[in-house]
Amino acid sequence: MENPKILSAFSYLSIFFAPFIVPLIVYLVAKDRDVKSHAIRALISHLIPVVFGILFFIVFIFSTFRLDPASGNTFLIIWLTSFAIYTIVSIGIVIWNIVQAVRVIR
Repeated sequence: MENPKILSAFSYLSIFFAPFIVPLIVYLVAKDRDVKSHAIRALISHLIPVVFGILFFIVFIFSTFRLDPASGNTFLIIWLTSFAIYTIVSIGIVIWNIVQAVRVIR
């Protein structure tokens, strides 16, 4: 299974079952420079939702401590906006990974 196209596409599509492990293993095992490049891109794209999730969790925590309890609407707006942005980014990353996998296979 040393076909570079399959390994590269596998790195992108691993977002559905093993997002960090597969690109890292492919990067460490592959000898082809193109496959390594695709594995790093896949790994970075799999890390983006995690980073956004941590940032929005921090926003959520600080908004609960900093806001007046009487202003419940402000807290709800901050939380819903953060969650909506996180959802859009995550869906966008999944779509981007699928598109990249299809491009690599062609």
